[in-house]
Amino acid sequence: MAQHERLVIIGSGPAGYTAALYAARANLSPLLFEGLQPGGQLTITSDVENYPGFPEGILGPELMEKMKKQAERFGTRYVLGDVTRVDLSRQPFQIWQDDQLYTAAAVIIATGASAKWLGIESETRYRGKGVSACATCDGFFFRGAEVAVVGGGDTAVEEATFLTKYASKVHLVHRRGELRASKIMAEKARKSSKIELVWNSAVEEVLGDGKGVTGLRMKSTVDGSTRVLPVKGLFLGIGHEPNTSLFRGQLDMNEVGYLRVKSPSSATSVAGVFAAGDVADPSYRQAVSAAGSGCIAAIDAERWLGEHGA
Repeated sequence: MAQHERLVIIGSGPAGYTAALYAARANLSPLLFEGLQPGGQLTITSDVENYPGFPEGILGPELMEKMKKQAERFGTRYVLGDVTRVDLSRQPFQIWQDDQLYTAAAVIIATGASAKWLGIESETRYRGKGVSACATCDGFFFRGAEVAVVGGGDTAVEEATFLTKYASKVHLVHRRGELRASKIMAEKARKSSKIELVWNSAVEEVLGDGKGVTGLRMKSTVDGSTRVLPVKGLFLGIGHEPNTSLFRGQLDMNEVGYLRVKSPSSATSVAGVFAAGDVADPSYRQAVSAAGSGCIAAIDAERWLGEHGA
């Protein structure tokens, strides 16, 4: 037997939990699928110092737990684990978690985006201890320090340029001998007195003392030689991947896979399906902007359900 819901929210994190809070307060009694990592990317973020209302900062996992409890207080129900399949081609929408079928009159997608990582063990060990995929989030912690950014596209140059506000020097590490970034961005990197371009190099290992990053073991992509680059931080600038494979062929996306919404609303290409947070945001990817879009999606969903008597 399928379990029917007025509103299903797929994904946790700031967008999902805020959508749940607003929807629950509107008496929609939302059911939220948390995924296998409840809280999303913020659960692997140590100190969050740029979320309004916490002058002393707050730990990422603690912020997510507070959001979850607040939404739960008003009647949000949670299901742990990933949604494995959806059918958004007909009403009610069909959502599966393995063999269990749920149906929904409206759906909010808040599955987020995942940073692309190098895939080396030492990178994982120092994640949150000097290794980051968000300069805007963590650059502040590296005032006066030397850091490195890996990547050669616009994302990497943007991260490196932002970090020059805090770091004494930013090493922009690229596997090739020229940047893939647009001409204007590449020129910006070359002209910056704080950015040093490190060509034909790959990060082989993140070095540290257990508490934080102390350097990078670099390998030449030309002759295989290695050297150590002493830095206090490593930022990944090789892009993000929206978690939208579940919806491919069912919802309109851009070429990378971010869901397209009918701005300024959160409505997707399918009536009754809304998107919030990083899954539809290739530009900002901040906790506070994700939370704001979660609010928008919940209000849009409430109005849509009211208009359609669902």
